[in-house]
Amino acid sequence: MTLERQIDHVDAISKLVGSHDRNLKVFKQYMNVTVSLQGKHIVCDADDHQKDMLETIFHILIDLAEHQFSLTERDVMYVIKSVERNQADDLLSLYKNRKPIYTNYVGKQILAKTFHQQDYIDAISKNDLTFGVGPAGTGKTFLGVTMALQALKMNQVKKIILTRPVVEAGENLGFLPGDLKEKIDPYLIPLYDALYDMLGLQQTNTLIERQIIEIAPLAFMRGRTLERAFIILDEAQNTTVSQMKMFLTRLGFSSKMLITGDPSQTDLPKGVSSGLHDALSKLKGVKDINIVQFDHIDVIRHPLVQRILERYEQS
Repeated sequence: MTLERQIDHVDAISKLVGSHDRNLKVFKQYMNVTVSLQGKHIVCDADDHQKDMLETIFHILIDLAEHQFSLTERDVMYVIKSVERNQADDLLSLYKNRKPIYTNYVGKQILAKTFHQQDYIDAISKNDLTFGVGPAGTGKTFLGVTMALQALKMNQVKKIILTRPVVEAGENLGFLPGDLKEKIDPYLIPLYDALYDMLGLQQTNTLIERQIIEIAPLAFMRGRTLERAFIILDEAQNTTVSQMKMFLTRLGFSSKMLITGDPSQTDLPKGVSSGLHDALSKLKGVKDINIVQFDHIDVIRHPLVQRILERYEQS
């Protein structure tokens, strides 16, 4: 089957198909459809009932490529999922209007990749307290760390504090080998990874040594008032109600606080209420607090991960 939409500009072809045609291979992985190019024409082995959807998908992708956006597999996945959900309106405007929020140590610009990510960035910019809630892989932590680094770079804050509960999956620190740092660090690896992606190993370690960036377990927040700081609580679904209240009341003047978590992934003991669930219920609608809800359309990972998540949610 040959689609009606053609590629009118030759220089858009490479931006559409990606390196070694990797973007076209997404259709086989996700939709079980083989797609190829024959000159300016897009040819596929889709069933008749898939044709309208593919026409819409390639109309958007070709528009993006012809506007000089170099597309990746993630972009293709997001367009496919948006069309599936009838949420593809204004995708071109998302790409045209988004602005880099940070440039990492190797020169890569960090941009919103989905509508919810853009909402999240806007919410963090405008509010002192923001919740980012949704499944893993949506960019909640990574974008949060990026926004914190941007605030530090612009001298809006003097310190970044990254924290998360350290008791997960039934493990208790008292029964783990090693000193306190050795016990804590394995739980904080995702936060270190986000910093390394943005700053590189050397600059990250320098800022930690100078205590400009602090990575610590949630228990270390007790009794502190944090002013001119950007504070991120990650994996907040694993806080208790009292821990969440303690954390929320650490907010000082000229500070920003970001709380991220996935309510479906709570590792608390049976019968213990999640502080994230409780806070979302209590604080909904409170002025200057914004709750951004991500869902599976924002999971920009391997197509198989997307299908696994959806199957688990159905069970």
